[in-house]
Amino acid sequence: MLLGILIWAVAAITAALFLARSWFPAAISEHARAFDTQFHLTLAMTGAMFLLAQLLLGIAILRARRRTKAEYSEGNTRWEIAWTLATAALFLGAMAWSTPVFTAVHLGRPRPGALRVEALAKQFSWNFRYPGPDGRYARLDLKQINDAGGNPFGADERDSAGKDDIVTAALRIPAGRDVELILRGRDVIHNFFVRELRLKQDVVPGMLIPLRFRADVPGTYEVACSELCGLGHHLMRTVVIVMPPGEFAAWERDAQAQLRQE
Repeated sequence: MLLGILIWAVAAITAALFLARSWFPAAISEHARAFDTQFHLTLAMTGAMFLLAQLLLGIAILRARRRTKAEYSEGNTRWEIAWTLATAALFLGAMAWSTPVFTAVHLGRPRPGALRVEALAKQFSWNFRYPGPDGRYARLDLKQINDAGGNPFGADERDSAGKDDIVTAALRIPAGRDVELILRGRDVIHNFFVRELRLKQDVVPGMLIPLRFRADVPGTYEVACSELCGLGHHLMRTVVIVMPPGEFAAWERDAQAQLRQE
């Protein structure tokens, strides 16, 4: 009897701790809010099954204590089929419902007017490249990569399309505007992770990986590499700065003016 009650008590305390805990920082995008909804639904379903299983386990223990000798049981085929089908239905249903949440940021089509930015991950820092008013990037030449000279992407200095490219160490984006971020890696596998956006994507050398999102809340949010990438992994951090549209436009104008002076 004591064991059954102990199982119920542990299950109740575990459920209470899960319900009382705040799991994530505030969401700042539509994708993040959809992610949270899916997470909490999955947690509710698995939590309900966990509590039901512990309830039945406690009942089984209390019923069994009345028996004076062990008895052989072949089980109940109907019940086994029923809970197997129910589990499969819940699993497949949750997977089908959540798939758009995880695929929209990768497979969704770029929206008209979206801001295009390239993100470069390398040991142990981030760089971001904006195409400028002409909407074109300079072609890349690996031989021209020069971190100290301000050319981490290896933009071909002979390509006039790159004269207005803005290269920064922090990602600046306007609030309320769609962003198409293209991830590229230069050496080993890194990971682009922003908690408030609920975005977490490996950056693989040789691949161009798109992330499409829109941040709604101005502020400064940490960008961390969450893939162990070497001895300096803990140093590989930057920020995404979500700016009011007017402030972002002013920043762009200032950056372009500085390029013209160089």
